[in-house]
Amino acid sequence: MRFIRRRTARVAGAALVAVPLALGGVASQSHAQDASPSPMGTFGPGCSALSQKADTAKDKVVTAAAAYPQLSQLVAAAVRARLNDTLNEKSNITVFAPNNQAFQKVSVSQLSSLLGDTGQLKKVLTYHVVDRQITPDELSKGSFTTVEGGKLTTSGSGTDFQVNGTTKIVCGNIKTANATIYVVDSVLRPPS
Repeated sequence: MRFIRRRTARVAGAALVAVPLALGGVASQSHAQDASPSPMGTFGPGCSALSQKADTAKDKVVTAAAAYPQLSQLVAAAVRARLNDTLNEKSNITVFAPNNQAFQKVSVSQLSSLLGDTGQLKKVLTYHVVDRQITPDELSKGSFTTVEGGKLTTSGSGTDFQVNGTTKIVCGNIKTANATIYVVDSVLRPPS
């Protein structure tokens, strides 16, 4: 357990350093052909762009997310908000995980302000978490209460799904030991 926390902390620490660097750069995102959604497998145009270790299904959600370089800014934000242990200890959750490109859409001043306010950061991050596992079949017309307390909606069909009408799920149905991850292309904002 101690090794996992250290490994997560090291990855998260490196990601914290990478956040300002990544904001200045332009990242390209390759798109693969859509695959059919299946409760047993991943789907979406961004799945092939996610480099990963062999099997994240045995790891808790934050530890698993740390295995994906494209989720490094999310992991760093979770560590900064002191949510990594909380999320790893929850069971049967769904995380709508913003990829690094999603964080690049946030202005430098907004991101700096968010990272500097732990309470607001925790509120934004917990808006990305639903306290139950959501299957791909539930995404076509879904309405879910988040851990933050707000509602988020999902819509779409096949392998083309959106969250709150504008944010795209670029890779879905990634299994971890305690969660299902849907990688999204924007940072979601809780309703005011």
